[in-house]
Order: sequence, then C-alpha cells, then structure tokens
Amino acid sequence: MPDNLPEALVSLRKDANQFINEVLLPLDREIDDEQGVPRVVQEKVRQASRGAGFFYKTQPAEYGGDPAGPLELTMLRETWAAANCRLTQYIFGPGPGILHAATGDMKKNYLDPVLRGDKRGAFGFTEPDSATRPSWARIEGESMLINGQKSYVTGGATADFVSVLVNVEYKDGSKAGTAMVIIDREVEGVKVEHEFSSMEGGGHVSLVFEDVRVPLANVIGKLGEGMPRALGNIGNVRMMVSAQAVGMCVWTLEFIEKHLLAPHRTGTPLGEREGVRLRFADMRIETYVARSALYRTARLAETGENIVNETIATKVFCTEAAGRIVDMGVQLVGGHGLVRGHPLEKLYREVRSLRLVEGASDLLRINLVKGRLELEKGRI
Repeated sequence: MPDNLPEALVSLRKDANQFINEVLLPLDREIDDEQGVPRVVQEKVRQASRGAGFFYKTQPAEYGGDPAGPLELTMLRETWAAANCRLTQYIFGPGPGILHAATGDMKKNYLDPVLRGDKRGAFGFTEPDSATRPSWARIEGESMLINGQKSYVTGGATADFVSVLVNVEYKDGSKAGTAMVIIDREVEGVKVEHEFSSMEGGGHVSLVFEDVRVPLANVIGKLGEGMPRALGNIGNVRMMVSAQAVGMCVWTLEFIEKHLLAPHRTGTPLGEREGVRLRFADMRIETYVARSALYRTARLAETGENIVNETIATKVFCTEAAGRIVDMGVQLVGGHGLVRGHPLEKLYREVRSLRLVEGASDLLRINLVKGRLELEKGRI
C-alpha cells in the first residue's frame, strides 16, 4: 500500500509535492493556455529538477544518475500525475529505455547521445492492420535489409532513430528469430507515410521501410532476443501508465470533493444528495483498489521477478478505473467539465488513450489468460 512506504520514500514524496507547489504550479500559471510550453519554461523545469535531484532518477549511475527502483519510480510518477500539471513531463531526464544494455559503438552512437539529450529515439512495435506480413529483415553479410511498416510510432516525427522489432531470416530463408534493430530516420528507404496526432495531444507517425540497409551491429542484444526485449521495455511503460492513471484518479477525487462541498445554485451543496454520494463512493472505492494493485505490483517488480501478468492486470484495471472515475467526475460537474480548457476536459481526452497505449485492454486480457493457462504464470 502507498501508506506503508519506507521512510525515505515518504520523505521523498513530501519533497516531490513541495517541488510541484513551489516550482511547477507557479510556472504553469504564467503560460498562455492557447500555446504550447515555451522552451525557456521547459529548461527552467529541468534546471530546477536537476537541483532537486529528480532529473537523475531515470538515468544510470555511470552517467551521473541516481536511478530509482520500480517502487520509487511508481510513487514519483503517481505524484506527478496527481498534480495534473503539464510541466511534470519535463522533470525526469532522458532514460536509456531499450538501449539500457548497449555497449561499444551502439553505446557511443546512440545511448550516450540520448542520455546527454543530443539525440531522441522512438519505439516501433505496432504493425498496421493492412500488413500482409510483419516487418522483416534478411541478413546479407554484415548487414541486413529491412522491409515493412510500423503504424503508430509515438514521437517518430522528431526522433533521430527508431528501435524497430523485426522478424529476421537468413539469405536462404531460414529463420533467425526476432530482433530489435536501430534504424536511423534519415537512412535511405525510411519514409514517413503518415503523420498524425491523437486526441490527447500525442504526435505519431506511420513509417515505411523499403530495402533499408543497416549494419548487424545495430541489433540490440542478439538475434532471437527481439520480442523479450520489446516486451521488457513495454512492461516498464505499462507500470508508468498505471501510475499515471492512478494519479489521475487521485486528482479527480480531490477536485470533485471540493466541488461537492461548495455552494450550489439549489442552495445546498451537491454532496448532501444521496445519489451523488453513492457515485462519489464508487469513485473512491475504485481508486483505493487501483492504488493497492499499483503498489503491490511495484513491490513485486522490486524483487526482479517475471511479473508480466501482474503488470498486465494492473495496467488494465488502473486505466479502466481511471476512465470510469474521470467520466463520473465530468458527470458530477456537468457541462462545464467538457468546456475546452477545463481540467476535467483535458483529463477526459488523455485518459481514454491509456486503455490502448502499450496494449489494448482486451488484447492484454487474452495475453494474461494465455500466460496462466499455457505458461502457469501470474498470481492473485
């Protein structure tokens, strides 16, 4: 439970809330709502985060970082999300992501520049429904020739490179398994087929690969390790999304509680009505259960166990609970909650995407049961 955190994390959570109140919220109030976050403000947040030590929580120690474990990261991510402030996205420094084990030239050419902030990567996993076969690569000497398409590459429009999951085969057609391969955006044969944004504001591209030649040295790890590496990265992101969803629930509860206690045009606060109290009770119950699942899974992650199924269960429940809670929050506030610029309107757009990102809910349900019935994985 979040109430039984180690003393050091309780103290860190207090520092995090102080950072939000004294640094982020004053800066946020200065920004024009019709514009994006100015670069000067982004840098102010990063500089303040460096001074407070939060910036380094996602960076390896060998790069001067102070890497946080799963429980600490979960607590901080939930705290940032519970602030419902657009500036929280600039607090953490760039992390290694799927490049965490990079060595040699890959470390020099990709991991090091990413952690310095000189390069940005994107993750290409999702295949389009229209694909006749998954993206594939054929080994030719010391290089491979890649063809295929990735349909939902978040941040792909501004990325310097994309880490892509491909099925690899040898020149004679025999299979070599899956691999995660780094493809530079500017290399010949990489084309942006379509650039688009989703309703929560995220930017994405659909990439096409036509006879893209990359050196075998651009394979992350070994041939055959592609899917496990991709799923490991996705598992970390699923925990991040779960923490974000729970933080949204916490913010919504606090906002709605103030709304229910405030004077109402009828002469009595909405919170005095039995039907409203029943709805608010459901919101609190679901948030309590979601937070319990989130922190239990974070503690399991601390052990280093394989918790793919537990992470799936947490991600599905937390994101779906957040959807219901934000929706009911809008219902209790009324039409004003859907007016552009209202904080609930913003959350209403953001929360829907969480049930699709890093695995749609029903696909994850299928994978969870497969993990149990076929692999005997997962616990209650």
